[in-house]
Amino acid sequence: MPKLKLPLPPLPDKAIPLPKRPGQPKQGPLDVAKETGISAVDWVDERTSLSGAARWMMFRKVPKGTNWFYTLGSATMFAFLAQAVTGVFLAMYYRPDAASGAYESMRYINDEVFLGEFVHGMHKWGSSVMVILIFLHMARTFFFGAYKYPRELNWVIGVVLLILTMTMSFTGYLLPFDQRSYWATIVGVNINGTGPLVGPFLSDFLRGGPEFGATTLSRFYAIHMMLVPGLLGALIGAHLYLVAKLGTTAPPWIKAETYTPKDEEQA
Repeated sequence: MPKLKLPLPPLPDKAIPLPKRPGQPKQGPLDVAKETGISAVDWVDERTSLSGAARWMMFRKVPKGTNWFYTLGSATMFAFLAQAVTGVFLAMYYRPDAASGAYESMRYINDEVFLGEFVHGMHKWGSSVMVILIFLHMARTFFFGAYKYPRELNWVIGVVLLILTMTMSFTGYLLPFDQRSYWATIVGVNINGTGPLVGPFLSDFLRGGPEFGATTLSRFYAIHMMLVPGLLGALIGAHLYLVAKLGTTAPPWIKAETYTPKDEEQA
């Protein structure tokens, strides 16, 4: 008995290759690779609809009078991304061992690893750059009045991001575990301990016990590498969502145009 051969299902319109144009030269490997990449992006977009979210995020109205001050937020975000990338590479060699392991691993990174000193320098000085940028961004937001209705929640998120950035800088300072970072962190933790109500509990939490030691270094490393970056990433996403949803404010010296009934008649 002959087997029945079912017809193939029809292809969707997007999957049908476009006909060649008359006189079109034969495609080379680069042309084929280009079309393959476009087809792959279309395949992903058809299943995720990310292009709509990207258009909503990127193509939006910009107020009149926008200037270079409005790039401070993006600069801070890129500084955070640079810190994340360089931090991952440093974590591949760093050992949070208080018994000279942390110090020796940092010495090995700077003296033996290929471009280790360069990456460590980017991470070290990049932290200072990020702190400066986030303070400038907060100052621009305050003096331009961008914290007012309806952007109060975004201002609160920005304040939390500022606190987390300072926490990131403070916890990362101890990781080389040399004399300078050791005694400077002791001073910082003791200052935190003088705070009202939660100060002593915060000091004990950071130390991981009554004295500085191996537990303190491991705790600072965990906070610096996992806890704070995760919170920063989530809050940056929420911050960007609110910026795209609510828009940006015009500079305070740009007055909004007012319309009168006479203007409507002329229109």
